[in-house]
Amino acid sequence: MHLRLVAKLLVLAIAMASCASGLLAQHVVHAVTGAVSKVDAGAKTIAVKTADGSEEVFKYTAKTSVHGVTAAGDATKTAAVDTYLAGKEGTHVVVRYVGKGADKTAIGIKDFGKDSLKVSKGTVTHVDRAAHTVGIKTEDGAEATYRLGKDAAVDTERGVVDGTKYTAKEGDHVVVHYSEEAGHKVVHFLKHI
Repeated sequence: MHLRLVAKLLVLAIAMASCASGLLAQHVVHAVTGAVSKVDAGAKTIAVKTADGSEEVFKYTAKTSVHGVTAAGDATKTAAVDTYLAGKEGTHVVVRYVGKGADKTAIGIKDFGKDSLKVSKGTVTHVDRAAHTVGIKTEDGAEATYRLGKDAAVDTERGVVDGTKYTAKEGDHVVVHYSEEAGHKVVHFLKHI
């Protein structure tokens, strides 16, 4: 009798752990960047065309935050998604989201404006955590040092981490989305590939 009870409790504990890990997996925040291609206020969706030419669609809610970036690089809080992005097709955004496949919900959108973000792909050559910089050898063989912006998002296999907590290793293959500010390349979004 005692063994049956222990076995039932063990099965129950495993089932609860599986459910909990499934719930946590649904709440891992990821990010994507690209140009807004469509905002559907009726369906409450935003479509974003990424640098590789694919299009990703995200649901949004009244809780989805939207921030614009001023010419000085400062973030400003804005209106509702459909109001703010209406007529802004082509603007470059970073979308933080939860979910997978066709069930992705945007939790935050940052608008960088049209033609403001540049894209570079390459291999990490060095990281200076104190200076918040990362060196990258690009596909064309050039090496550049990029500063991690104060609001930089780094999308890893385990989700989005703050740029100040980024722990790159030499040899990592990455794509950086950056702007040029005061003579520096400032990363706003970095993705491991």
